[in-house]
Amino acid sequence: MDIERTELEGLYILKPRVYADDRGYFFESYNDREIRQQGLHYTWVQDNQSKSSYGVVRGLHYQLEPFAQTKLVRVVSGKILDTAVDLRKNSPTFGKWKSLILSDDNFLQILIPKGFAHGFSVLSEEAIVFYKCDEYYHPEAERGIRFDDTYLEIDWQIPPEKIIVSEKDKEHPAFNQAEVNFQM
Repeated sequence: MDIERTELEGLYILKPRVYADDRGYFFESYNDREIRQQGLHYTWVQDNQSKSSYGVVRGLHYQLEPFAQTKLVRVVSGKILDTAVDLRKNSPTFGKWKSLILSDDNFLQILIPKGFAHGFSVLSEEAIVFYKCDEYYHPEAERGIRFDDTYLEIDWQIPPEKIIVSEKDKEHPAFNQAEVNFQM
């Protein structure tokens, strides 16, 4: 597995080795030994999976400390634009974000550390997204930032009139009003 650092400290792109032939393909989606050899040490405690249709935007979600989550995200079927926003107040990239296309064709994964908000938009007819978490879900610690925040200006690659967002996600505050308690 190739593990690539990004310009946002702690955010990594993982690319598995895919072995394809006329029967299909095989790849290891996770190998703890290889991850640990890169200095990344996580104990995954929860797996989540969602299915969404074209135009759905989920996020931007996070959990406050002490229940913050590291996530390892991949697409089982379809194509998404996955986005992570740095919420660590003393980070040189505080308020910066990175987007990456994840699909069942490119096999890429993104490792999003604690202290980041996470969201994605569905670019294919439908998508199944799978992700590991290193902390359990705690509803009392759940927070979010509006997907269409004017400070962040994230291009979800969906025409505005086609975006589908949950009522809950529409109620999230703007970036500069969001409750965060993360440090690097």
